[in-house]
Amino acid sequence: MLYYLFQYLDRAFDFPGAGVFQYISFRAALALITSLIISLIFGKRIIEYIRRKQIGETIRELGLEGQNKKAGTPTMGGLIIIAAIIIPTLLFAKILNVYIVLMLISTVWLGGIGFLDDYIKVFKKNKEGLKGKFKIIGQIGIGLIVGCVFYFHPDVVIKERLAPAKNDPLNITAANANSKLNSPMYAETPVKNLKTTIPFLKNNELDYGKFISWACDDCAKYGWIIFIPMVILVVTAVSNGANITDGIDGLAAGTSAIIGVVLGILAYVSGNTIFADYLNIMYIPNSGELVVFMAAFIGACVGFLWYNSFPAQVFMGDTGSLAIGGIIAVYAIAIRKELLIPILCGVFLVENISVILQVYYFKYQKKKRGLEYAQTHRLFKMAPLHHHYQKVGFHESKIVMRFFIIGIMLAVLTFVTLKLR
Repeated sequence: MLYYLFQYLDRAFDFPGAGVFQYISFRAALALITSLIISLIFGKRIIEYIRRKQIGETIRELGLEGQNKKAGTPTMGGLIIIAAIIIPTLLFAKILNVYIVLMLISTVWLGGIGFLDDYIKVFKKNKEGLKGKFKIIGQIGIGLIVGCVFYFHPDVVIKERLAPAKNDPLNITAANANSKLNSPMYAETPVKNLKTTIPFLKNNELDYGKFISWACDDCAKYGWIIFIPMVILVVTAVSNGANITDGIDGLAAGTSAIIGVVLGILAYVSGNTIFADYLNIMYIPNSGELVVFMAAFIGACVGFLWYNSFPAQVFMGDTGSLAIGGIIAVYAIAIRKELLIPILCGVFLVENISVILQVYYFKYQKKKRGLEYAQTHRLFKMAPLHHHYQKVGFHESKIVMRFFIIGIMLAVLTFVTLKLR
């Protein structure tokens, strides 16, 4: 909202300094600072309110060291994260931007599903919370909305490259001096298509329409048949991955902040013709505005980590974990980097896979050798994977820190894929 206010002041009254709000980097910095202030200062008050209302975590007996000490710790702290994302975004982003609108809807939608789950657990005293099928229905619903908007909305477009990359962003002066030769070569008219970035391949692009183009000459236009289910799969998988990862103090928030930094940089370069041309990636008009949203997201996660690091003063609950997972998924789809998620969100992926393998291995052993053998010969001592390491004897702070290091390595690898083809 402040963007439009200062834009008006700049045009109508030539208000000193108002023009600085035109810069995405400036507004992103303000969003980051504001989200930190909200999560750090107001977050403390929210935690105290939750504690007074006795909204505490009910701990299941898992036989983990220090587990019982966490009983009664305030939960539903995801409300802090959501507030610290939405308020700065509304203040500093162009809220009429289709990408921003969709990110806000996704945040509220998935946060709402998580809130219902936490509400049932805390106030209804039902440890199971919201039934899994209802969570999946909610995730499919937002995935369907996101997929349809990205496919049908006229503002969701890219500009096609007309020539190989020639620019070096480190030589901007030379580029300006010889703009006809060095300016990024993109078509003047943006187009709608279903292209996305795919790692390790030379042209670095994949068109979902090609999956069914073999059926007939004009079938590529029905690529949405592949694209929309893909969106639903990504949103569901990543939001559940973040939910599973949120099992020990600070793990989900810190890992998400690392992922957020990478996505924010990718959004910035995707919305900038010079950097997009240099990196030979798609130029996505208006996607740069997403940097403001992601700055708020990073600030919210880091600010929440202040209270969520070991020993946690508050848990985010499903209110936060489902929301941050969904945000990461929708954001990656918006900048057409969803196929980089298995690398970038490798921690979420491994946590998800560990649960799946544990379940299927148990069923296999039970069928093959009986229940008693299956119970004593599990693939992992406990799933998700972070609980396995707790059972082995690692302190949860060490587990979290090592997962952070792995997350940083995966973040660097994600950047490398842009040039490693």
